[in-house]
Amino acid sequence: MSISLVLWTLAVITLVVALFIAMVRLVGGPNTLDRLISLDMLAAIAQGGLGVYIAWTKDTTVAAALVALALVAFLGSVSVARFRVADSVGVPEEAMT
Repeated sequence: MSISLVLWTLAVITLVVALFIAMVRLVGGPNTLDRLISLDMLAAIAQGGLGVYIAWTKDTTVAAALVALALVAFLGSVSVARFRVADSVGVPEEAMT
């Protein structure tokens, strides 16, 4: 078994573990900001997966999709962070303590 195969396998295993952690945070996040961060993490994992695929196959035709995903993820994060409403809006004062 070559060292490159071991490195590729470790990269894929790392991405799968990170995907699992992001999904746990997405489902169990206590507030919307935690869920937003986990969605950003999912986009970063997808970018990492595309990068590993590009490096593995030495085929750069997917690089445009990688750039497009990065731009869409960035714009989505900025817009949600800009127009996000606080989680405590509409919650009675006694419920916040």
